[in-house]
Amino acid sequence: MNRFEHLPEFERELKRLAGKYRSLPDDLSRLEKILVLNPMGIGTNFIIIHRQENIIVVKTRLACNSLKKRSIRIIYAHNVLAATITYLELYYKGDKDNEDREIIKEYLRNL
Repeated sequence: MNRFEHLPEFERELKRLAGKYRSLPDDLSRLEKILVLNPMGIGTNFIIIHRQENIIVVKTRLACNSLKKRSIRIIYAHNVLAATITYLELYYKGDKDNEDREIIKEYLRNL
């Protein structure tokens, strides 16, 4: 698997947060290297929040070098049949407590 896609909401947040946290693009590319080998992630930083027949939605903590000991949350959907990962949401835990379930529902409706 080597196909990564993203929703417009994710792209907006990435652009906004990358201006604030300069290491974010590099941190994201490190995550992608992990996801290429294991789309469900490795360890306790990856939590399945929704499972459908061919779609698995995962929430992960992305260690951001600019944030020192804190992390950014990323919600992504792994499409098993198409072998793609679609980034749904990106947020800093200090700004927002939980993921936006409406973004996930909307993505699943549009499949």
